[in-house]
Amino acid sequence: MTKTDAPADYEGLIRLIHDRFDQMSRTYQKIAEYLTQNPNDVAVHSVNAIAERQGVHASSFVRFAQSLGYSGFKDLQALFQQRLATAAPGFEARVNALEKEMRSREDLEDAEFFRDLVVSDAASVQGLLDEVTPNDLSSAADIISGADTIYLLGQLRSAPVVEIIRYLLTMAGKRCLLLDPSGGLSTHIARTIRPSDALLAVSFRFYANEVVSIAEEAAASHVPIVAISDSTLSPLAKSATVLLTAPEHSSLISRSLTAPICLAQALALAVAAKEQNGTVHPTIPSVTGTKD
Repeated sequence: MTKTDAPADYEGLIRLIHDRFDQMSRTYQKIAEYLTQNPNDVAVHSVNAIAERQGVHASSFVRFAQSLGYSGFKDLQALFQQRLATAAPGFEARVNALEKEMRSREDLEDAEFFRDLVVSDAASVQGLLDEVTPNDLSSAADIISGADTIYLLGQLRSAPVVEIIRYLLTMAGKRCLLLDPSGGLSTHIARTIRPSDALLAVSFRFYANEVVSIAEEAAASHVPIVAISDSTLSPLAKSATVLLTAPEHSSLISRSLTAPICLAQALALAVAAKEQNGTVHPTIPSVTGTKD
């Protein structure tokens, strides 16, 4: 690829990264994941600062840009800067605003970690408004609402997200089956999923191998798949009919589930709305008979 072939806008660059991702080296994949998940950081920080954050030499970022047809990293970075000029406030801007508000709370002086978690999680939840489009949420709800049975799959850190989805969808009147890995039969049970059913798969970095392989097999069998993950470069992306992303930002713990659970609840409500004839105020009953 020559320099003139390099994408001239941010959207074209992201498409090119997606197309080439599987053929990239592990270092280049790490760079690609950072660029796609942290576009505002890429726009405002120097290549040295970005490289230090990722533990990758700055020259690798330069070579990565050149492999995509740019003369250097600054040419690639210019696309992120153009995007930032017209984009909504990013993660860092939301964090700064929330931190300013939280610092006024004198009662939090002895619980800095609490403040940090609240700020980070609140900013991540706000970020879902930028990451998840109404069309994608509606399409995911259509798949789940129209399925005979919804098979739910998520392991390790993703398991709590799947559990809340199972509870909400069951109470909304949908037939759900959890692909529990504890008995060693998840892969075999998944092979009974029919195209009239749906698979809802949840996985975050570092993606559970069984989750990814089950999603791939289900996609090959023409099973509709709704996936929740942390990046459009997630290995679930290729198998997903609809991919909903809740990007992972740095935190005091390895993975906060606040944003993914918020996304799961929003999806369940969207399904409930369709089950309740398109009401704008869907409700999901609880096991006690009251409304959640």
